[in-house]
Amino acid sequence: MATTAIWDVTDRLDRVIDYATNPEKTENLIFFSPDFQSLQNVLDYTQQDAKTEKQFYVTGINCDPVTACKQMLQTKLQFQKTDGILAFHGYQSFMPGEATPETAHAIGMKLTQELWGDRFEVVISTHLDKHHLHNHFVLNSVSFMDGKRYYDNNATYAHMRQTSDRLCREYSLSVIENPQRGKSKHHAEWQAEQEGKSTWRGLIREDVDNMIAASMTFTQFITALRKQGYEVKTGVKYMAVRPPGKERFVRLKTLGDDYAEEAIKQRILQNRNPKRLPPLQEPKRKHHTTKGSIKTTRRITGLQALYFHYLYKMGKLPRKRASSKRTHFLLREDLRHLEEITAQTKLLCAQRISSKEQLFTYLSTVEQEISALYADRKALYNHIRRCKDERQIEAHKERIAGLSKQINLLRKEVKLCTGILSRSGEMQEKLSRIKQEEIQQGKEEKTYEQRSRRSRPNRQYDL
Repeated sequence: MATTAIWDVTDRLDRVIDYATNPEKTENLIFFSPDFQSLQNVLDYTQQDAKTEKQFYVTGINCDPVTACKQMLQTKLQFQKTDGILAFHGYQSFMPGEATPETAHAIGMKLTQELWGDRFEVVISTHLDKHHLHNHFVLNSVSFMDGKRYYDNNATYAHMRQTSDRLCREYSLSVIENPQRGKSKHHAEWQAEQEGKSTWRGLIREDVDNMIAASMTFTQFITALRKQGYEVKTGVKYMAVRPPGKERFVRLKTLGDDYAEEAIKQRILQNRNPKRLPPLQEPKRKHHTTKGSIKTTRRITGLQALYFHYLYKMGKLPRKRASSKRTHFLLREDLRHLEEITAQTKLLCAQRISSKEQLFTYLSTVEQEISALYADRKALYNHIRRCKDERQIEAHKERIAGLSKQINLLRKEVKLCTGILSRSGEMQEKLSRIKQEEIQQGKEEKTYEQRSRRSRPNRQYDL
């Protein structure tokens, strides 16, 4: 069984995988301007050695994978169509264990030849880094034959899906005989779900499902959503909600057929015998032994404190007691970035970085070290060109491999540092907004309690 998808690559890399370009491949600067960077990025991603077993499963149709970006851009320059959509990024995923890498790549090449092989330049790569094998296609948006653009619409996608199903049958692979109808998803949402990460639309679905399960009437459902901080529009053509911290409303019907207003009402009617949730159990407490005393313990401040507090509010650090209060929507949305946030926290603690000034100093040191390693590696490459002794050449290659490994590790630290600089401001803003909401909610609860006390009648009993 193979699932397919295709989306456009534009000059803004908002919806495409954000991978840094390999600096060693920048041969001609005209082809690596910011206008064309997203095309190079997506080509670099689809051809990564770690995903394709040293590019064994990378093939170019009407182009050479090594120089594909240059060839695609030359086609655009030839027909004076360098604006708009730069390329299309296609995807074909197979059921885990059903296809071999050779079969998956062969199906991908046949699919490419049938759909685009007569008019377009395409790079196809088979990724082996997930449990499910999957093909990536990078399709030039301009034809090298006539200069006409490729248009992605319902008809072309249906043809892609039908061709994929037919090829799967030819290779004795299963297909989805009755695909479910539904609204297409944004690529960022689709990609996050493929990687098992949460999305903010997915969080809305989760909250709506929970509120439906806990409601006996539609009015109770609306009230429960509002208690969770949602703004709800009812009495309009399409029911819409706005999650806390978001600027725009979302029509519930766009989340799926089960989330239209009538469907929600029908789901609530099915709650004939609601099951009571089991009481929260006190978590097992763990005892930890630390050296020193409270007076001698180093107090964390600045960026370290910010990250620890953020993880605490996300519910990912140990708490003294169980809390029935749900994590705020804005923080639940960041659960998809938990691995990155955790890595950034570890870097701040390992290097004892508390301020942005210290972070800039550390970043500068790492970049200088990378530059020095680049120079050493370049010198070794020059030695290899002049050397004729095979033993010395092998020794140089081993040193180059070691330097490349060090460079990759330092690049990751640079990425973490730049991520901290951009993320820390967003974290402070979110925590500030949550605090303001909590203060406002506390005032409203206090006002409600005072009004309730005033409205209670004074009862007098005759003795």
